[in-house]
Amino acid sequence: MIDSFERRQFARLCAIALLIALPLNDWATESWAAETGVSMRQSVHEFRSDESRVMNYLLYLPDGYGQSDATFPLVMFLHGGGEGGDDIELVKKHGPPKLIQAGQDYPFIVVSPQNPSKTQFWDDQQLIRLLDHVIANHRVDTKRLYLTGMSRGGFGTWRTAIQNPNRFAAIVPVCGGGDVPYVGRIKHVPTWVFHGAKDPTIPLGESEEMVIALRDAGGTVKFTIYPDTPHDAWTKTYENPKLYEWMLNQSIK
Repeated sequence: MIDSFERRQFARLCAIALLIALPLNDWATESWAAETGVSMRQSVHEFRSDESRVMNYLLYLPDGYGQSDATFPLVMFLHGGGEGGDDIELVKKHGPPKLIQAGQDYPFIVVSPQNPSKTQFWDDQQLIRLLDHVIANHRVDTKRLYLTGMSRGGFGTWRTAIQNPNRFAAIVPVCGGGDVPYVGRIKHVPTWVFHGAKDPTIPLGESEEMVIALRDAGGTVKFTIYPDTPHDAWTKTYENPKLYEWMLNQSIK
């Protein structure tokens, strides 16, 4: 005979299974979390721009969201090459999603998409469609949109910003690189670049070339080099409170 504790555990497992299986909307997801006790610090969602383009993403809503008509800044985080595919849990390995899962609170919305491909670069057009979708369905301060990413996500950050030069209040590429001839398109966008000097995967020169070109174009850019750091420049970057202080001070005029 099943006791009350086992029934509760069984109900919770069923709740988790159904939550993963169903593409619930945001309010339904939050309600489910409250009723079942399932941790929803980051809810899982599926975005379809058409039948052939599907992108899963994590969504974090800060404390106080929905309690008034206030809007919130939004940070979009792009993961690295090792977290692509269809297992959304991989996105929680690094960066803000990892810190949120560990209990970190932020005063802004965090959108963490998953690149459906394990080998290809980020689709900047799909990222913008996702961003527009989130803005249309949430209380977002559109003058305070921020884009950041690490490794392959660092490349995605540069490219998405260059292709959409008037969307973001600030960008933070971490150990990435980009299209040097076009970086002048974002000379008006506050930029903070991070890279490890001993990176064997993506050489420091990738970031240096972008920073030099951006400065030559008259851009405002901060550049932090970790002298003894290999590829993992992201851990200390995303754990640094000064990064978010700087970020939130930027706004589109």
